[in-house]
Amino acid sequence: MAEASVKLQISTLPNSPGVYQYYDKEDKLLYVGKAKNLKKRVASYFNKQHNNARTRLLVKRIHSIRHIVVATETDALLLENNLIKNYQPKYNVMLKDDKTYPWLCIKNERFPRVFSTRKLIKDGSEYFGPYTSMRTVHTLLDLIRGLFPLRTCTFDLSVEKIKAQKFKICLEYHLGNCLGPCEEKYSEEKYDENIEAIRNIIKGNFKESLHVFKNKMKTYAAELQFEDAQRIKEKIDILENYQAKSTVVNPKINDVDVFSIVSDESYAYVNFLQISFGSIIRSHTLEIKKKLDETDAELLELSVVELRQRFNSLCKEIYVPFSIKTEEGVKVHIPKVGDKKKILDLSVRNAKYYRMERFKQAKIVDPDRHEKRIMAQMKKDLRLSEEPRHIECFDNSNIQGTNPVAACVVFKNGKPSKKEYRKFNIKTVEGPDDFASMEEVVYRRYKRLKEEEQPLPQLIIIDGGKGQLSSALKSLDKLGLRGKIAIVGIAKRLEELFYPGDPIPLYLDKKSETLKIIQQLRNEAHRFGITFHRDKRSKEALDSALETIPGIGEKTILELLKHFKSVKRISEAGFDDLEKIVGVSRAKKIAEYFQ
Repeated sequence: MAEASVKLQISTLPNSPGVYQYYDKEDKLLYVGKAKNLKKRVASYFNKQHNNARTRLLVKRIHSIRHIVVATETDALLLENNLIKNYQPKYNVMLKDDKTYPWLCIKNERFPRVFSTRKLIKDGSEYFGPYTSMRTVHTLLDLIRGLFPLRTCTFDLSVEKIKAQKFKICLEYHLGNCLGPCEEKYSEEKYDENIEAIRNIIKGNFKESLHVFKNKMKTYAAELQFEDAQRIKEKIDILENYQAKSTVVNPKINDVDVFSIVSDESYAYVNFLQISFGSIIRSHTLEIKKKLDETDAELLELSVVELRQRFNSLCKEIYVPFSIKTEEGVKVHIPKVGDKKKILDLSVRNAKYYRMERFKQAKIVDPDRHEKRIMAQMKKDLRLSEEPRHIECFDNSNIQGTNPVAACVVFKNGKPSKKEYRKFNIKTVEGPDDFASMEEVVYRRYKRLKEEEQPLPQLIIIDGGKGQLSSALKSLDKLGLRGKIAIVGIAKRLEELFYPGDPIPLYLDKKSETLKIIQQLRNEAHRFGITFHRDKRSKEALDSALETIPGIGEKTILELLKHFKSVKRISEAGFDDLEKIVGVSRAKKIAEYFQ
């Protein structure tokens, strides 16, 4: 079984694709693996008995787990390969070879060739990939050669040599696979247009090509050539699932350090990605406790120096989300679009995941710290003067104007306090009037709390827009509580919060913890109110049902309710039990009615 610290790390792993790394007590890398779902994959090592002795030994030695989150399973496979080659962990014996993944190359030459290769040569040629399946590469090349006749020879087709008639057209020309640029039978301009179209196909823009393939498949099927139709279908399937670019292996980005920062009231998290020869070879996230009101720029500047020194980085270029000062001779780049922006986004993603994991771990290990952070964040997000340790949320419930009721739910320190939930039957309002109903229940709730000298909440949330908020404010005015309790209204679109006297709503980040707690409050109030409303309607329906039984009067109904306590129990009672209370005749009428 895993020790407590490892169990905690597993419990907070994300359900995302990525690469996991196992370390021993000396912080030495033991194993690198890929996963479609990091949490499930890592947990599987500790949830079962392994037949392989080597795996059992590995599990015993695991002391800490680190991971890098990526966008796709393919990226996870490529990143795993990079890390294994770079660090050669002891338990990755099967992948210590020199295997490299294939690339598609558009050669830097006049009348460029397009071919697959496993070697990257820095001669200005364009490389696309890498690809985890050679089958995908062959399919793309077949597609390209089927649509665009390109040369396959290795001759230097310079203008001078062609004019000097150094070359002659070959068999490929007579077979229709090449259009003969070596004898000026095909212009360089048109050839370059084809190369641009090929670039689009490799990048994933191949709608037209897929359309051509689908038409071919239908033609073959109509002519009963099912084997050819199936062959085309396989190509279509591969292309439709084709991942055009890899974020974690990109030859355009070389010898670069990438930094990003995510912060809240108390902590900042700086992620560092190190890229060498176009591949991510390291990811590390630094947690920084804020001492004063440091800006993200100040914290990032300090972190860049610290991380580059810690990992002995000599890269002369860094990618960051905003401008910072750094050491002389280092170029600072702020990506806005393209591949560089994608790699910066990946760094931000890893910083956010790390932050989420730390929150989950703190919630388990140190719930007090978790509560303090949540309260501080809510105070800031909702522009409150004090932390909302005690929150109450109101919701009206009436369906087609019947049985109007309201519910009040209470949260303390960000968690439901169910024993303090309250239900309200609307007493002073006729018909479905949400505004008047809200005014009544808010008044009744806080009039009682004042009379009983109970503590008042720091925040009231009203489920409704400006109308319901105004109605609740009237009650607070009557009770002299306006300005003493913060109050906001939630519009139907949950991210809109309305404040008294402010026509412009506050919009919260849809992923923020503050909004999640407000959503939980609103949903809980709605659930509690609907349940109460349903119970009330059911009770009324049953009460009226007793009154409709012929020969059963009010006195008999009271006797029955006094004994059985509820209409439901009366409906379920046996004939003998009914007879003892109301006699044979009336017991027979009641039993027949409910049967």
